[in-house]
Amino acid sequence: MKILYFDCFSGISGDMIIGALLDAGLDLDELRAALATLNVPGYTLSAEKTVRNSITGTKFNVNVSDEDHAHRHLKDIVELIDGSQLSDNVKELSKQTFRRLAAAEASIHGESVESVHFHEVGGVDSIIDIVGSFVGLEKLGIGAVYASRVHLGTGFVRSAHGKIPVPAPATLALLEGVPVYSTGITSELVTPTGAAVLVTLAREFGTMPRMTVARTGYGAGSRELEIPNLLRVCIGEAAGPAARREELVLVETNIDDMNPQIFEHVSEKLFEKGCLDVYLTPVQMKKNRPATVLSVLARPDALDEVLSVIFTETTTLGVRINRIERAYLERELVPVETKYGRVTVKVARTAAGVATISPEYEECRAIAAGQNLPLKDVCDEVKAAARQQLLENVTVM
Repeated sequence: MKILYFDCFSGISGDMIIGALLDAGLDLDELRAALATLNVPGYTLSAEKTVRNSITGTKFNVNVSDEDHAHRHLKDIVELIDGSQLSDNVKELSKQTFRRLAAAEASIHGESVESVHFHEVGGVDSIIDIVGSFVGLEKLGIGAVYASRVHLGTGFVRSAHGKIPVPAPATLALLEGVPVYSTGITSELVTPTGAAVLVTLAREFGTMPRMTVARTGYGAGSRELEIPNLLRVCIGEAAGPAARREELVLVETNIDDMNPQIFEHVSEKLFEKGCLDVYLTPVQMKKNRPATVLSVLARPDALDEVLSVIFTETTTLGVRINRIERAYLERELVPVETKYGRVTVKVARTAAGVATISPEYEECRAIAAGQNLPLKDVCDEVKAAARQQLLENVTVM
């Protein structure tokens, strides 16, 4: 499958997305022809090579002949999209993106989604940027999109609502749940249109997925910055197993002065907060004091609650926090018929097929206890039955 990776080292905007796609091989005339089916008059499209900090990229421009003062509502833009001759997939993704924008604006201004006036993002250039992004991805045959962490700027910017902070409130609302960072650059690196397109498209955010890169492209932003004001795209074929990736936090602390019975209570409290794993490791500290390393694996949005539990329930005075990445296989629970009756197994698959089969422990233990059988024999029997059923592609309703 052909995939694309957005490297947002200098943020992302709608025009940068299309510029990067053009730089990576998208044909401008094909883009013009597709967008011409929208009932949006009074603009022309152009693209030019430019240099940002010694790196060549493509600057995409929407040149509006008459200043567009239309304050469109969501229904106006949906009607424009539905009335075009674009593919159903491009229409649906475009409408999803504008619905996200409307929801973000509505939450910020305390309005309903239907009553929100699109100001900047309702203009001709923003409509072209958003719809054109999906047209470009379709023309390039992209099957899946991934993205890096998103670099945010800081400062203030003028808008239809006056001077607002950077990132714009709508941008931050759209990026909820997305890993972001800032290096303090005083500029709007991420626009609402760029954020909306990105969160509509990206399956995952993090490091580059395993892929064979066939080509790259650079889309140029409008301003000169102290870093290259470019969005980089990498296009190629997906490689390796169908493993998903996500960023996690690993919180650790060494404890040598606490009643060890308390660790069970602490672990239970941490699992209640949604931690993925909690484990203990015996270590020898200075002056040969025995101690225990408490390790907690959690998603970044749970970090504050993890710290609260650790500082409240243990004797530690400090922790170590490491941001890490994990790759994991998707799992599903599948019921299988065995000689003991129906038993649930956990199945993980790669692109090549079934990778692992794990019988549910508690169910197997109940069978072993009820029939006075060795637990290991029950697990082996259930796993064999599951593998046979999965190979035969038998579905149990």
